[in-house]
Amino acid sequence: MVKIEKYRGATKKDLENMSNDDALPMLTSRSRRALKRAMEGKNIDMKKLMKKVTAFKTKMAGIPQKEGAMPKAIKTRVRAAVVLPNWVGLTFGIYNGKEYKNILMTPDKIGYRLGDFLHTTTRVLHSGPGIGATRGSKFIPLK
Repeated sequence: MVKIEKYRGATKKDLENMSNDDALPMLTSRSRRALKRAMEGKNIDMKKLMKKVTAFKTKMAGIPQKEGAMPKAIKTRVRAAVVLPNWVGLTFGIYNGKEYKNILMTPDKIGYRLGDFLHTTTRVLHSGPGIGATRGSKFIPLK
């Protein structure tokens, strides 16, 4: 059975065409407050990102997309930005402190923060102890 991508009763097609004002009642209160602050201008980075996304969508509307091809990513460092319903289907390049990682927005990611989908730290793998690190390594012949 094919899974129909929906978010609180709205299909993927409805979500892509939804305005920010229509999307607010669908989000949690924490997300609504964050977006309200961004609209008032208190969170300038989020407001800039929202303008960047709308400009990107209008630019890409006239360009036909290939089936199965990964669309161009919108690069951002705003990890605290709330994922909006009209961002579904877009790819974001989110900065993790070292590089940009591409994340495709799906309906199940709506309402979360961009930083929730990307770790900033990686697992550290240490090798064995070096020469001089232990008493036993004192007697290893050097070549």
